Order: sequence, then C-alpha cells, then structure tokens
Amino acid sequence: MSISVVRLGTPRADDEGLRIGTVRRPPRGVLKAEFATRDYYDVWLPNLAPSVELMAQAKAATPAQWDAFARKFRAEMNEHDASRVLDLLAALSKTTHFSVGCYCEDENRCHRGVLRQLLNERGADVR
Repeated sequence: MSISVVRLGTPRADDEGLRIGTVRRPPRGVLKAEFATRDYYDVWLPNLAPSVELMAQAKAATPAQWDAFARKFRAEMNEHDASRVLDLLAALSKTTHFSVGCYCEDENRCHRGVLRQLLNERGADVR
C-alpha cells in the first residue's frame, strides 16, 4: 500500500487508487461531474494547498525565493488541521493505495514536492 504523488489531469496508474486534489481551486472549464473521469481528482482537499496569500510566491523565480515559499508552506502544513490530515494520510498509506496531486508540471517547483517530504517525515509509504 502506498501514496502516489501525481500531476492532476494526467492518466492514472492502474494501482493508483483514489486521487486527492490538493489544490486551492478546481480545474477551470471542467464540469464538477467530470473531475474524476478527466483524471483530475476524486476528492478535493484544498486545505493541503498553499494559502491564497502564499500562492503568489509559489511561482518563485530564484532558488532563494523557492526556499522561502517552501519554508512558509511547511509552516502552514504544521498548523493543527493540516498537520492532522497529513498524519491521517500517512497512516492510511499503510493500508491502501491512493494519490495526492496538483496541476504543476514540475514537482520540484510545486507544493506537492513539499507534501511528499512532509508525508515521508510522518512515516508514510510514498512511491
């Protein structure tokens, strides 16, 4: 059992399981009834996305700006509600397959890369 970290809107792997969208906004121009069938997500969990205020910094141009974004995002994820959800996902990774994702092309410059680290730190089984 494990968690896959994926790009939303890409084809699903056969053993990926439930896809969780950890994004602030739903996909534009897509009917809600089509989110799952178009490989976006089955469940929307925006509380694991950067805050609206932090979203602007997510498009950081320099490594120093990206590091500042990642530190602030980690701080948001260590707040009570988000931290509890991450703990839950880490525990669930021991019993079932599922995935978390975002729209960004490059995971190295996306909050989902930070989520991968946070889940690993909590003992999750992450692919």
